[in-house]
Formats: sequence, C-alpha cells, structure tokens
Amino acid sequence: MQEALEGSSRGTHAGSQAALDQLIDILDLEELDLNLFRGRSPQEDTQRVFGGQVAGQALVAAGRTIEGRRVHSLHAYFLRAGDPRVPIIYQVDRLRDGRSFATRRVTGIQHGRAIFALAASFQIEEESDEHQAEMPETPDPETLPAWEQHIAEMEARGEPIDDWMRRSRPIDTRVVDLMDYAGKLRQEPCQRVWFKADGKLPDDPLLHQCVAAYASDMTLLDTAARPHLLAFDDALQLASLDHAMPRR
Repeated sequence: MQEALEGSSRGTHAGSQAALDQLIDILDLEELDLNLFRGRSPQEDTQRVFGGQVAGQALVAAGRTIEGRRVHSLHAYFLRAGDPRVPIIYQVDRLRDGRSFATRRVTGIQHGRAIFALAASFQIEEESDEHQAEMPETPDPETLPAWEQHIAEMEARGEPIDDWMRRSRPIDTRVVDLMDYAGKLRQEPCQRVWFKADGKLPDDPLLHQCVAAYASDMTLLDTAARPHLLAFDDALQLASLDHAMPRR
C-alpha cells in the first residue's frame, strides 16, 4: 500500500498540498484514554462522513496500540452513516499479541451507537516467499489527465458536477477509463486507477498506510455503478457497506 502513495510530486499545487495537510491533521487522532481515541471530520457541507476517512482513522487508532509491526490486512464494515457534525470515538480491542502477528478490533462510535467496525492484522517485518500477478497493460500515470482536467471536460459537455467533485483533493488519481457520471453508457464493473498522495507526506509508514486506506474508498462506488445507467445527481444515494484490503 505504501508504494502506491510514493513517487514524484510533479504537478502538485498549493490547493492539493493544503488538502493533503488537512487529511494528515484529520488522521492525527486525540488519545482520550488507554485504547480510546477521538477523531473529527473536516468542516465540509456533507450529509455523512466519507467512508475512507473512518477507515483511515480506525486504522490509526489500531496502529497507535502496536509497536514494531505493520498492518498487512484489514476488514471493515460500515454500519451506519457517520455524522460529520460530531467527533467519532474509536475504541480499540487488543485481541491478540503474538510473536509475529497482532490483531486489533476497532469500533467507531457516535451518539452512543456503533457506526463502523474494523479488524486489522499486523505483522513484524520478516523475509518470506513472494509472488504476484503480472501487471496488466496500462498507460503510465503521467500520460493520463489529472482529475481537474476531467472535471473541466465534463462541465464542457454539460454533465452534472457537484461541489464534492470540484473540491481540492489530497489524492492525485489518474483514471484510465473514466466513469460515465451522466448515466448514458453501460460500462464493465472494473477500473484501472493510478493514485498517490498529491503532495509530501511525513516519513511515517503507519500514516502512509492509513492514507492508502483513506484513498481506497474513493473509487469503489464508481466501480460498482459502472454496469448500471445511473446519473450521479442529488436523487442518487450510494454507500459503502463492507471493505477489505490486503497489503501488497
């Protein structure tokens, strides 16, 4: 996950770095007590908390109770819509601390009810056999347009654009085959997307992985909607239900 966020910052502008700095600040949870943390949401005009934010904050909470290990997988469930007006309390259960692996369960709580549940496994750095699938034939990210260019082209075509899509983003995403947000084209339920932090991150491996967890929720709903003729407008409501990430 860390590798996806590193690399050249070419093309970064002040708005993107400011958005990334805000994300770093949002992921810096307040420790209330042993195994208890508080996170807040950015001051944006949204009806619910972005799922990637909750996943990233929950992983921060889990990671703050671990030393000498890195997360290698997580499984999450989005139970209720998060309220962006109030903080989220993250309660960490230390399920197991073994010689090589450690497991944490994190519950995000608002208004006295669980809104999110995360299970994450951490492992010490050690040598092991490795294998991976062959990289698919994909254009280099530098040859693909930035998100701002996509927005300008969509506006020129008269497609629906809201403030959420126009906002400065902390993640630079380069999409090979852009989603048809007007709902006129039926597409395959898969996407090829390059992404990285749009600016400079501190040299903190846990933070890099938590930013990756945040970014992982940015394209899931688009991918699920591609086979359906859905126009992304005020009448459409989409939400993440569950999520899993392995370390690559």
